[in-house]
Amino acid sequence: MRFILFLLAALLCNKSYSGETSGSLKLFTLKTGGYTRVYRVYSPQNTDKAGKYPLLVILHGGGGTGKGMPRLTRGGFEKLADKNGALLAYPDGIDKNWNDYRADKSRKAQRENIDDVAFISAMLDEIAKGYPVDASRVYAAGISNGAMMSYTLACRAADRFAAAAPVAGAMPENLAAACAPSRPVPVLILNGTKDSLVHWEGGFVTGPFGKKKLGRTISVEKSRDFWLEKNSCKAAKEVTKLDSDPEDGTSVTREAYSSCSGGSAVEFIRIDGGGHTWPGGTQYLPEFVIGKTSRELDANTEIWNFFMKHPMPPKP
Repeated sequence: MRFILFLLAALLCNKSYSGETSGSLKLFTLKTGGYTRVYRVYSPQNTDKAGKYPLLVILHGGGGTGKGMPRLTRGGFEKLADKNGALLAYPDGIDKNWNDYRADKSRKAQRENIDDVAFISAMLDEIAKGYPVDASRVYAAGISNGAMMSYTLACRAADRFAAAAPVAGAMPENLAAACAPSRPVPVLILNGTKDSLVHWEGGFVTGPFGKKKLGRTISVEKSRDFWLEKNSCKAAKEVTKLDSDPEDGTSVTREAYSSCSGGSAVEFIRIDGGGHTWPGGTQYLPEFVIGKTSRELDANTEIWNFFMKHPMPPKP
């Protein structure tokens, strides 16, 4: 049974999206750090080469690929890119994993300390050569291992990324201990309280059914507090609650902290009853394995709206 579930997850996480989009998705390779790396770029139809477009870097979870992310998100970012004008990048981790400094020795990327920050930075340079990228509006979002990698980019590449949006992830302990971003970084955090893989209370990340220990994180709330401190946010916050779909078994509490240094912000979306899932996205495995996918909100739209409020501040 477990083998069938893992096989199903692999198929869903790596299968390309077949929904309606008007743009083009192109595959690229890049040699860096002794490896040939892979990434894909989505551009809307009639992209103006003389223009300047936001670039969203979307990071897959452990065991996934960039190719499968549009299926998880139901093509939400492609639709937003088509409507508003934006570029999307979907890179692949080594052996389907990122080095998020979680010290998970079962993963090659972490065991061999592969420099994924350098790869993604080099990818940005290559994309900018062929696409009209607005360097002040480059962003990182991801789920699970990809969420932790987006935290890593906020810590170690704050000069390249205007904001970050981790979903169903928490700050790895090792990363939190060493994180020293070069500037305040706006962060949008989305987590479910019933995540059975990346646990709300922190500690060991576990595989399905809790059988594997895959490195340690601080708690989700401490991850929020970490960025409130790094961004020098004042205690004042705006709290809103949402339970528009009682049938989905989840509800949402949003905390918005806007009085932060350097024009930064922290938004914290707590999904009570939510699992290791992408809100509004595909239920890629049964609920008894990964928990519920909330239908209270759409993570794609939440991330897009947050990002568009936070371009990179001008250099002094």
